[in-house]
Formats: sequence, C-alpha cells, structure tokens
Amino acid sequence: MRPAFDSARRARPLLGTFVEISARGAPRADLDAAIDRAFEAVAEVHRLMSAHDSRSDVGRLNLEAATHLVRVHPWTYEVLRAACELHDATAGIFDVALGSPGPRSALQARSDVELVPGHRVRFRHAAVRIDLGGIAKGFAVDRALACLQASGVPRGMVNAGGDLAVFGEDVTVVRIRDPRNPGCELCRIEVRNAALASSGGRFDPFESSEAMDSAIIDPETRGPARRIRGATVRAPSCMIADALTKLVMLTGEAAAALLPQYGASALFVSADGDLWATRDGSAGVHGMAHSRISSSTRPSTSGGARPSSRAAVGAMSTSRTRSRATPALTPMPAAMKPVGMRGCDGR
Repeated sequence: MRPAFDSARRARPLLGTFVEISARGAPRADLDAAIDRAFEAVAEVHRLMSAHDSRSDVGRLNLEAATHLVRVHPWTYEVLRAACELHDATAGIFDVALGSPGPRSALQARSDVELVPGHRVRFRHAAVRIDLGGIAKGFAVDRALACLQASGVPRGMVNAGGDLAVFGEDVTVVRIRDPRNPGCELCRIEVRNAALASSGGRFDPFESSEAMDSAIIDPETRGPARRIRGATVRAPSCMIADALTKLVMLTGEAAAALLPQYGASALFVSADGDLWATRDGSAGVHGMAHSRISSSTRPSTSGGARPSSRAAVGAMSTSRTRSRATPALTPMPAAMKPVGMRGCDGR
C-alpha cells in the first residue's frame, strides 16, 4: 500500500520569479526536508549572483574586479566559467558582460571576464559590469534538483518561472505559452530526466495581455532582441538550456549548428510568426493550436503531483487547459525548418 503522503509541492518568490519545487515517492517528512534544502540552494544562488545587491559576488565584482582580483564562491566561479565557454563557442554572441566597448566584432576574440585559478576573477576593462541573469536561474534549478536527488527523492521537478528540470521515471508535460499571444498555449512538450527553458517577450497579465519587448539585448543593435519572438530549448542541464535560449533568440536557425554540442534541441517562433524546430526538437512535442492557458498566475503551494505532471512555462499555475489537440509534430529531416503551427488566435 502506498503511504498516505508521498508527494509535496511548494513555491517561494526567489530569483525575480516564483520558484516551485515538487517531489514524489518518499514519506512526506522526508520530502519536506528535501524541498527545504533545495530552496536553501536556490536562495544561496540568489544571494551570490544578484546584480542588485552590492554584497553579492556579482555586486562585488562590478565594484572591484576592474581594478583587482576578486575571490568568489565556487558556484559563482562555475557559472562564470560556463558563461566564458559559451562566449567563446558563440563568438561573443552570448555575453554576460555589459559596457564592453565597441561593436560585436570587437567582442569576438575573448571575454571581458578573466578567470584566474583559486576562484578569482577580474575584468579586462574599467567599464565592464556583469549580469548573470541569462544563466544563473538555470544554474539555481540544477542545484535545487541536485539537492532533491542527494536527499534520496526518486522523482521531482524544479520550476523557476519557466526554467525547469525534472528527474525520475515520470513524464512531465510542459505547456509552452504562445509568444505571439501570451494568453494562448502554443504546444505541449514531454520532458523526462531533462531540462527546459524558454525566453521571449516579457509578459505581465496584470499590466497587459500583450507581450512586451524581450529583456535580451542584441549586441548588434544594443536594443531588445526582435529577430525571434520566443524560444524554448531542451538540454541535459537547466543552466545550459537557460543560456542557449538567449543564443536562439539572437540568431534563430543559425543556432542549430551549435545546439548538438550541448545535447540540446530547440523550437522557436520567428518574427513573422513561423514555428521552427531542430530535427530532434519536435520529439515529444504536441500541438494545441486552439488551447488557452488559464489566466491564473498564482502559484500552487500545496498538493501532490500526478504520475504525468503538468507545468506551464511562463506561469506557475498547474490548472488544466481547454484544448482541441492537433497531431503530434514529426521530426524534421533538415537541421531546422519551419513547422507551420498556428496560434490559438489563428496567427
């Protein structure tokens, strides 16, 4: 007989969003303790990597690293190392440094962030400041997931405002908002032992039903990225998925060549409204062309997850949707080509 309490789910405001952590398959007291430890890990990432706190590692680097070496926490160093590697792999398109002089061509050679053994960091230019918002949230999800696994939890999910990772035998169905109409559902993606991250225009249902400009800055125009309306990346780790959504938002189909190096796949909506997917990006993707996401954005803080759980990217609600499902997408023969799915408003 199954125990009376074998699932738990809670949410807290962290990382500028709501972070939801759910766990299943162990006594309730053990799940609660594991979730507490997972939230502690997320809070630690928040404390270390906030760009708005002068006492954080990022705050201290922005104040001091242009003049001398600054020692940071191993987690901060790990994220910066990943960011520098992605900077090199993308010829400077992915860049956590702000205030770098010159156009993008001047940024291709090397990152303005220099890493030195002993978890020490310095900046190459006095004007440089960093913001880890494009990668740290995914790292926090990975750390929280690792806490759940280290605590012996067999199945779980961490969702930080749409950047999420799951582990265990269950398949989680993730609902993706349509970036052309955030009140609508673009599609559903099945995720198992993997991470998923999405980027697009900012959306506040309390302000407007329309998506606003993306917070991602195009290094060519120094303005909001407008080449792509929204992108979703699936990868083995949430940190990588989180970072690669920015690459897809900035380069579109050109990102297809780099994604396999990270075991990643992607789908995105272009500026003209076409839906594109990498060859393996359509695996486990099911269209819901006329589905509308619940207008509720209030997180659920209690209750158990079902074996096939659901999560909404861009919303913490796990309520059901009304749908008329379209056939599942089939893998694309080319590296990336348009799928041609319409949104719930027919666009």
